[in-house]
Amino acid sequence: MAKLRHIAIAAKDPDAMAEFYKKAFDFKEVCKSDGPLAYGYHLSDGTIDLAILRFKTDQLGRGLDYTGLHHFGVLVENVEEAGKTLESLGGKHYMNQAEAERVGGFEVKFYGPEGVLFDVAEHPWTGTEPLPAAKP
Repeated sequence: MAKLRHIAIAAKDPDAMAEFYKKAFDFKEVCKSDGPLAYGYHLSDGTIDLAILRFKTDQLGRGLDYTGLHHFGVLVENVEEAGKTLESLGGKHYMNQAEAERVGGFEVKFYGPEGVLFDVAEHPWTGTEPLPAAKP
């Protein structure tokens, strides 16, 4: 069964926002990044990765000044099979990790209904729980 493991917020000041959530909820900083797509932080409660990012590309078509919920990420058993299912349901492939020249995090990005962006990955985000073991 797929599990929600990642939520990304677009922020103008990721440094201040990350500090707020670390102090407010005792979230742990698991990674600070500055890559081709975004600058920011990955915080975790141990189950879900909360990415607070200043994006360098406009993935949503809302401009680089947009702030708020940006996308979510789902951990799946098999990215290729999930991709086929998503496309059969009308999901549109956006990019994969190799195209982004990035290590870690998402493996494939899709647009779902109403243009909502989301990630699909086989490997857990840093600081998050893996999928539960398959039952015999």
